Amino acid sequence: MSRLLQGADAALAPVRQALAQDADTAAARTIAAARQQATDTMSRAQAEADGILAAARRDGAEAARAEAAASSARARRQARRTVLAEQEHLRSLLQAQVLEQARELRRDPRYPQILRRLTAEADRLLGPMASVTESYKGGVTGSAGSRRLDLSLPALALQAMDDHAGEVRRLWDDG
Repeated sequence: MSRLLQGADAALAPVRQALAQDADTAAARTIAAARQQATDTMSRAQAEADGILAAARRDGAEAARAEAAASSARARRQARRTVLAEQEHLRSLLQAQVLEQARELRRDPRYPQILRRLTAEADRLLGPMASVTESYKGGVTGSAGSRRLDLSLPALALQAMDDHAGEVRRLWDDG
């Protein structure tokens, strides 16, 4: 290592001071640039976080709306099933009552007259060569060749219910 000449220290002092000042200035610029870069990075990160949060809120609200709609649809379907089951139950009760009333016609003093009318109707529909017999269920059944006719009391009662099904349906609509 060599020693500096005497007086060189004093002569280099301005150079050292200039180098130190340049280093301080460069350090200050680097620090300022780093701070600016940190601020920019934080701003971008905050903007991205805000975007993610907004998207999450939108997605959450959309998911909540979709779930609410699905839940509402499930409730409507269940309510409809309940209504239909109750309607079917009431229709079955009505059918049982109609069939019971049809069975009771056999005890009615007018039953022989009803039987004559049903026999005449079977003859009219099947022709004079028809074989018409009293049904064990009440009413008559008839046949002529391959044609069959069921004018039994239960068959007529069920047919009457079918004929008036629209009226029964209106009961549900009016209630």
